[in-house]
Amino acid sequence: MRAPLGDFDVVHPAPEVLDLLVAPVAEAVRGWRGPVPADELIHVDTEPEWADTATFLEHYGPELLSRSANCVVVAGKRGGETTLAACVVPSGTRVDVNGVVRRQLGARKASFAPMETATGETGMEYGGITPIGLPAAWPLLVDAVVVDLPYVLVGSGSRRGKLIVPGKAFAALPNAVVIEGLGTAV
Repeated sequence: MRAPLGDFDVVHPAPEVLDLLVAPVAEAVRGWRGPVPADELIHVDTEPEWADTATFLEHYGPELLSRSANCVVVAGKRGGETTLAACVVPSGTRVDVNGVVRRQLGARKASFAPMETATGETGMEYGGITPIGLPAAWPLLVDAVVVDLPYVLVGSGSRRGKLIVPGKAFAALPNAVVIEGLGTAV
């Protein structure tokens, strides 16, 4: 099987490699009910030490920058309450935490969640967090650019491997809100 983007040696439909996925991601793939069939969620095997965007692009090709997204966990605070959410933006952009995210969450203050919080609450590895398999109650903010891409390369829940997902699938994930301008130029 060939991946719909990039040049990867080991490529499988995600439902065929559930054992390679962290538990919350495997469970989400197993129970998939999105607008595309689960077998269109593609897992590609990649080296864990190359998981971070810049290093990944060095090894797998700079052309993937415009076809990949990052998923980050943010914390919005208001009146002593903290709301955790995830944001998915094109890899060449930065999440507008203090503007768009803060307003969307109705928070007085918003920031990136500490690594221990992000990994502990998601059950995923830092550098591999994906919007597939997030805690059910979390808001999921998705940049409209991501949804408009035919396929998007995103984390798989661990540093080993990535998922390639049709862009429109992100809009149908639980609690997803598609937002123009969520990612800003770096």
